[in-house]
Amino acid sequence: MIRILLAEDDEIMRITLYDRLKSKGWKVDQAADGKEALDKLKKQKYHLVISDIRMPGLDGIELMRHVQRLYPRTEVILMTAFGEVKDAVDCLKNGAADYILKPFDMDDLTIRADRLLKQQNIKNKCAVLAERFKDTKIIGSSASMQEVLNLTARVAPTDSTILIQGESGTGKELIANEIYEQSTRSEGPYIRINCAAIPENLIESELFGHEKGSFTGADSRKTGKFELADRGTILLDEIGDMPISMQAKLLRVLQEQEIEPIGADRPLQVDVRIISSTAKDLAKNVKMGTFRQDLFYRLKVIPIELPALRDHKEDIPELCEYFLHEFGKLNGQRRELSAETIDILMKYDFPGNVRELKNIIERISVLSKNPVINLTELPADICGNLIADDQKTLNLSANLSQIERSCIAKALSQTGGNKTEAAKLLGISRKNLWEKMKH
Repeated sequence: MIRILLAEDDEIMRITLYDRLKSKGWKVDQAADGKEALDKLKKQKYHLVISDIRMPGLDGIELMRHVQRLYPRTEVILMTAFGEVKDAVDCLKNGAADYILKPFDMDDLTIRADRLLKQQNIKNKCAVLAERFKDTKIIGSSASMQEVLNLTARVAPTDSTILIQGESGTGKELIANEIYEQSTRSEGPYIRINCAAIPENLIESELFGHEKGSFTGADSRKTGKFELADRGTILLDEIGDMPISMQAKLLRVLQEQEIEPIGADRPLQVDVRIISSTAKDLAKNVKMGTFRQDLFYRLKVIPIELPALRDHKEDIPELCEYFLHEFGKLNGQRRELSAETIDILMKYDFPGNVRELKNIIERISVLSKNPVINLTELPADICGNLIADDQKTLNLSANLSQIERSCIAKALSQTGGNKTEAAKLLGISRKNLWEKMKH
């Protein structure tokens, strides 16, 4: 819930403001002077502080300095009389978000507060994204991944439209993030939208926004994603799932750099760089008639194709080491994979690509009780499938050995590594199981 601190020494004015701000659904705390406001600030974080400049004891200017020190992201609106405008302007230069001249219309104050809170929300989201990107690393020393990274570095500083294609789990979003971070728009907003997750009847409003009263249920104006992304970047994830009825409108954005909110009198100009990503074969979709050919060519000015993990398996050991290190930091335990475990992972095709590998490493790093993760701790389906795939000889002894190994791996997986219980499942003694595992 939005929390606002209101500091005003005039009681009637304070009560009037309090009632109006509360009517907006915000949680409002009152302070009769600057000292009381500071005491509340030390106990509670606020999204917005609204303060009179002239108050006994601690004035609004000093209070603002304390706000900046305690909560740098909290916005401050100063209320001032006509003769104090110079002080207010000086405050703006030193970090105040806005000032309002007494006497003022109550609606004017709530509109300003609402605008600041929305801007603050966008800034906070961008800060969270920036923090996530800072720790994100694209792993891959193979020739195919280096080719992708080199292309990414070349196109990032441009404003070209980019289409990232690749199977699910190959890291399309990471590449999009990297392009944004290396671009000249990295200080601007970065808005991501999953086209597959939005119902068809809502996607136009989500992308372009709508005016109040433009349709049943439109109780207020909604700012669309493209307007929020102005002077920044937008990622249209799963673009292959965008309804064909919306594709013509997206094409207009690409061609004219303008959007038309639902119910608006005129279009709005936007300056947005578009990055799209999809796991679908858009060229095939064009032939099937489910994706517009003209939009396809507008989106793929710069195409980036991400390889499946099975096509650059040489990166698997490096990826495993990175994921183990990251999960080790979270769990406070250092893990490593045995050579045999890495060998099995290198033979697996990973239909879920890097995302599947990451999930496997997370699972075994959490469940393993040993610093070195061995073969028996891998999911049974991986070991079993690989062993079956490797049975390319008719030699009975070799095949029996492989089947035995698969059974032991599955039994250990089902019993969580408990060798006594695994031996019971296998119908052999615990000593016999130890000997077979050693072999």
